[in-house]
Amino acid sequence: MHETAQEVSAIRDMRLDRYREFQRRQRESLRASQQLSPGDSGPADPAADPGGRPTAEPSVPLSQAALAPTASPFGVLGKPINRYSPLYMGFVGTLGALLAIGLWRAASRLSTTLTILLVAAFLTLALNPLVEWLNTRGLRRSRSVALVFAGALVVFALLGVLVFPPVVSEGSQLLANAPIYVDSLLDSRWLRRLDENYDVIERLRTEINTRLTDADFIGRVFGGVLGAGRALANGVFQLFTILILTLYFLASLPAAKQAAYAIIPASRRPRVEPLAEEIMRRTGAYAIGQVTVAAINALCSYVMMRVLGIPYAAVLAVVVGFLGLIPMVGATIGAVLVCSVAFFDAPRAAVIAGIYYLIYQQLENYVIAPKIMARTVAVPGAVTVVAALAGGTLLGVLGALLAIPVAAGLLLLYEEVLVPRQRRV
Repeated sequence: MHETAQEVSAIRDMRLDRYREFQRRQRESLRASQQLSPGDSGPADPAADPGGRPTAEPSVPLSQAALAPTASPFGVLGKPINRYSPLYMGFVGTLGALLAIGLWRAASRLSTTLTILLVAAFLTLALNPLVEWLNTRGLRRSRSVALVFAGALVVFALLGVLVFPPVVSEGSQLLANAPIYVDSLLDSRWLRRLDENYDVIERLRTEINTRLTDADFIGRVFGGVLGAGRALANGVFQLFTILILTLYFLASLPAAKQAAYAIIPASRRPRVEPLAEEIMRRTGAYAIGQVTVAAINALCSYVMMRVLGIPYAAVLAVVVGFLGLIPMVGATIGAVLVCSVAFFDAPRAAVIAGIYYLIYQQLENYVIAPKIMARTVAVPGAVTVVAALAGGTLLGVLGALLAIPVAAGLLLLYEEVLVPRQRRV
């Protein structure tokens, strides 16, 4: 306890010395800007007591040579600008505010580019553990990157070959049978009772006919179709860009990390590097674990739907897999979607599917996910929910997916940096 008090006193004295040095430099700068002679009193010394005796280190007077004007072929240098002038400070502050506004507008215009970079960085951190695992087996990094990237492309190609044809056929079948589902919905007992009281069906029919005869509405529909085609083309281009950036990031990741660590002061580097490496390790492991959990959910859902005879099993399994990437709520949304489709075909199958998902969710939450996520992140439940909601609000599905490793990294900094520093002070 006595040693702790001495350390606190030493830290306090060091901060006081720094503050006195800062005051001394400020007084020298003010005298230089106003060209005071060494005998001038200048502004009142804030470090002096009421008796006039300075308690801090006395300021060093500037020499006459330092204050003398410097000769030049183009004339004599004028008096320096007073940096403490209200006009100067206001002008510099206004320039800073304008620069901040310009950077904010530039960031908003570059939102798509920043999103692509973020996705590529996330995929890089997800694939990097596999590359490092191959490095430990004796392969060079270039060959490891090529092998991992080629494996990822082969996996995506196989998924496309196996999943895309049934998804297209079942999706077209679903669109063809959509009128049948609408007719069955209109013939339901509860909708008829609602129509008898509020004339809902007639109002819907009138609204649809009005929309079909509205030229502006038709133009917006065709514009939306063209916009959807344009969005599809942009999506393919962005996907190709993400893959190329991921390849470049994987190949140059060690050099990029060394360049980033080089700008950190040498005294802080031994502390920063392990924390940054641990954050990147947790992020990559979380991405691989979340994809694995979602793939298991999609595969089990497909088997269950094939056994129960639920239509559009391939389409629904793909949707369940993508929704499973969303933390906390994605699997539940997928289960509700499957049960809703099954209800229109066979209500009994919908009940069985609901019971299956109720059991599977407990198995996933308490057996599958803890086994896979054992070495990834440890985030409290309340923090997970808040992080997922905040990330989903900011960046949609991508934000909800990235929110958990970001929260884990912030918790690591809280435990390893903030709490120990507060204990020392």
